[in-house]
Amino acid sequence: MKIYFSDFFGIDSDKLEDYGAFNISLINDLPLFIDPFLLFGSSKPEYQNEHNKVLKYLTFLKEKAENGLNNSSTIQAWYVFKEVKQNWFGYSKVGNSGSGLGRKFGKAFSSSIHIVFDDLGKEQVTQSSHLEKAGLFQIGVGKDNISDFSTNLLKEFLLDYTETFAKKEIDKKYLKTVNIERVYFDYKLERWMPKQFVLPYINDDFVIITPKDILTKDENWINSNDLRGDFTRICTSISNDQLRGEIFNYFRKMLPAKQPNQKYTQKERTAAIQKTISKFPEIIKFFIKEKEENKKGAKSIAEKRVELVDTIFVKNVSSFVELLLEKSDFYDIPPKSSFDEAMKRIVYLKDVIEKNDGYKLFYIDGKPIKREADLQIIYRLTWFASDFDVNREPNNGRGPVDYSVSKGSNDKTVVEFKLASNSKMRQNLENQVKVYKEANNTTNGITAILYFSTTEYNKVKKLIGELGIKEVEESIILIDGRRGCKLNSV
Repeated sequence: MKIYFSDFFGIDSDKLEDYGAFNISLINDLPLFIDPFLLFGSSKPEYQNEHNKVLKYLTFLKEKAENGLNNSSTIQAWYVFKEVKQNWFGYSKVGNSGSGLGRKFGKAFSSSIHIVFDDLGKEQVTQSSHLEKAGLFQIGVGKDNISDFSTNLLKEFLLDYTETFAKKEIDKKYLKTVNIERVYFDYKLERWMPKQFVLPYINDDFVIITPKDILTKDENWINSNDLRGDFTRICTSISNDQLRGEIFNYFRKMLPAKQPNQKYTQKERTAAIQKTISKFPEIIKFFIKEKEENKKGAKSIAEKRVELVDTIFVKNVSSFVELLLEKSDFYDIPPKSSFDEAMKRIVYLKDVIEKNDGYKLFYIDGKPIKREADLQIIYRLTWFASDFDVNREPNNGRGPVDYSVSKGSNDKTVVEFKLASNSKMRQNLENQVKVYKEANNTTNGITAILYFSTTEYNKVKKLIGELGIKEVEESIILIDGRRGCKLNSV
């Protein structure tokens, strides 16, 4: 069984735990990313040093922007980065390749950096500047961009961290000296420089490990959802009476005219909030100040989120794979057609989930998983031994399928994994398989639906009956994820 870093490099996972590193999957990205605030909030000198390095680079970019040095060549050199895919974190449902930071990001960030970081190095309200601040303005910078930018700026630290562990704990046969591009920035030459490292190496690429205590899931500690969701309270806490009054007055003017009994929609409120923030960027400073004052909260929440990912995608999946090895022929399927292999594996998954306590994989603290993306990653992690290619299909104009299982261009099966709780289940069942089969030039499609209650089961069965899709019903597999008693037949 080779799914995780410890499996591929023949080490005890406890050694990674003792070192403080996350035991990444080398089959698929896991939904974690680096939160720069955890560097700022840490008492570790090495983390504080990395936070200062980030600020130094932002200062450099801001000064260049103020001097008008934002042409296409400097944007390419200073703002555009490839994703550091070797850390195996992100949102790829198959593999570990993401889009990175392209020219669109570079143009957006470079044109606004002097506005976003207007008080860089001379903060009066906040204790420090923060890279995440860029994601609080409407400049086309999201959490994925912040994550990719952070990882690139921390690249030398992460490579040193990995090399130290590798030289001490990993057999030399798994190591290789690698010359890596764009590792550190030379401020005299004003360019990113390469550097050599001895690193774990497999499948023609090196691997990076990351400290668990700088990782989080879902959102950075400083994020736009919290800013907008807590907008009224944040503004109310501003002690300057005049400023506070001006903010609320402007906010009310930005809301559309309504009758006294009409309520504003969330979309209308969000638009008004965004306009108000753009007019009064001081709001962001007060928001960040509150975040800075709760460093312990940031650390505690991040730890819980990372532990959740570790439980779902490492501990639970490892236990589930052991069940598959013990209770089924999941990993001994002779290669026939892609449809045969995909269908048999789903049937084996169903059997282990329903009859051998495999349903426990999908529960955390007694509650079932809620995100289909998590279900799809779990499925990919279990499919680690096959002669067939298992890939995420690109968006072909009709939406991407979850997976495409193929062997050559003429043998392809599209596979959809869904939760019965999905509010768009009717639309999925009515159009999805047919549309995806047409779009991907394949005649085979499978939809697996996981349900956690009798109500969800009855809902799906009713939809199948109402839609009259008998001709593809054999390709719709219902999987009982309920705890306790099971239905006699599905």
